[in-house]
Amino acid sequence: MKSLFFFLICPLVIIAQTRNCDILIRNGKIIDGSGNNWYYGDVAVKDGKIIGLGRGLNFVAPKTIDAAGLIVAPGFIDVHTHLEGDELKDPNAMNFILDGVTTCITGNCGSSNTDIGKYLRWIDSLKLSINVASLIGHNDVRKEVMGKANREPSTDEMEQMKNTVDKAMRDGAVGFSTGLIYIPGTYTKTAEIVELAKVAAKYNGVYATHMRDEGDSVTYAIDEALTVGREARIPVEISHFKLSGQQNWGRSKETVPMVESARKEGIEVTIDQYPYTASSTNISTLIPDEILADNQDSINSRLQNPQTRKYVIDHMIERLKKRNLKHFSYAVVAYYKTDTTYNGKSIEQINLMKGNKHTKEKEAEVIVDIMMHGGASAVFHGMSEEDVKRIMKYPFNMFASDASIREFGAGMPHPRGYGTNARVLAEYVRDQHVISLEEAIRRMTSLPAQKFQLHSRGLLAEGFAADIVIFDENKVQDLSTYDRPHAYSTGFKYVVVNGVLTVDDEKHLGIRAGQALYGPGASH
Repeated sequence: MKSLFFFLICPLVIIAQTRNCDILIRNGKIIDGSGNNWYYGDVAVKDGKIIGLGRGLNFVAPKTIDAAGLIVAPGFIDVHTHLEGDELKDPNAMNFILDGVTTCITGNCGSSNTDIGKYLRWIDSLKLSINVASLIGHNDVRKEVMGKANREPSTDEMEQMKNTVDKAMRDGAVGFSTGLIYIPGTYTKTAEIVELAKVAAKYNGVYATHMRDEGDSVTYAIDEALTVGREARIPVEISHFKLSGQQNWGRSKETVPMVESARKEGIEVTIDQYPYTASSTNISTLIPDEILADNQDSINSRLQNPQTRKYVIDHMIERLKKRNLKHFSYAVVAYYKTDTTYNGKSIEQINLMKGNKHTKEKEAEVIVDIMMHGGASAVFHGMSEEDVKRIMKYPFNMFASDASIREFGAGMPHPRGYGTNARVLAEYVRDQHVISLEEAIRRMTSLPAQKFQLHSRGLLAEGFAADIVIFDENKVQDLSTYDRPHAYSTGFKYVVVNGVLTVDDEKHLGIRAGQALYGPGASH
């Protein structure tokens, strides 16, 4: 009788314990983002959240993913992007999603929308395939108040800038950013940055900086960033940490210890990097700062002056000599609206294409001509692979693309916009064993979520947002190159954003489940 009683009630117990979910991921190698070792298990997702995690979960779902042989990890968080103005080009954000990215932080390098509340509301109405958080950018705050003037702000102007930053933080910005090699940030003194950073600090924001120099004066620039952190009492994020110029190769032996020392002092400083030996920015960075003040007409007027033009050319040639180079072969045009035949060609190649003499002076004149026609974006080759790897080994370093949403086929952009995470996982984890897989994923997930206070993201844990990436660690690969940049990464089999399956068997489903993410000061 006892045996019969057990037999009758046992099925009822099993049914009672079975729970429903929207997506059930089975048999995966789970790397939860904490840095802990992988383990075999299941993940249950419902209503945008992870509701179950572990071995042999008793759930049923309309969508079950067999993740046998695959890694299941939190969706990657790209802490340094520039989405502004490109959101509509591809709301599916294919270049990010197919590289495992589910969240982007924009507003970097001092460039952002100044009305953060309006921007984040627009992001929510647009619906991208990725989540978006934003910093408030110093350069655009300053331009709104002072234009591109090369001077210190008045007391009234400083107050206006503080008010803009204050409102941005209350509206949901995750912090305050600077771009101190860009106009007008380059005209700014440290004291101004500190005062504005103090406003962001009131709301527990982060100070993210493209430092004043990443080459010859890099140690001074790091000191300045740390000074802001120290005086404003604000966490510091040093963006795309690197050493530019052949003359600076090996100096990561100096710069990484500076960060380590600052942390021992008590400054909450972290860094990020892209895993490439070339950078990308506007070609205007080759021109002396003072030439770039005010508007394009003012720039052209200065460059048309023979004496000023000679000064600019001499300046560029002197910088070339410091790199121990004879030609501007390291600078490659990514996109030049005025003449797209320049795209993908170095300044040296463009000069020869124009029929000029093969001299650095003529190449410098080509750069001046490009600037007089509105400028161009460019890729700059000039970093050491050994520095890249040494910086990568630093544990409080995140990975970031420093890219925007790519319009497939447009221009010759840096490959980091397509392949940053895949490159780390393929080249530096699988092939070169620079860091472990668990460590790489920690840097892509929980570390950035902690730094930018993206609560309930960056970990696979019950109650957390269901941003999940499932990939083949043996097949994940970046395909984007400098010569052929427009190529999506492979190996990311499934991507879930806010509990919604967005990529199924490496195919984007056209679903856009991303949302705006708000910083700690948001009052909504």
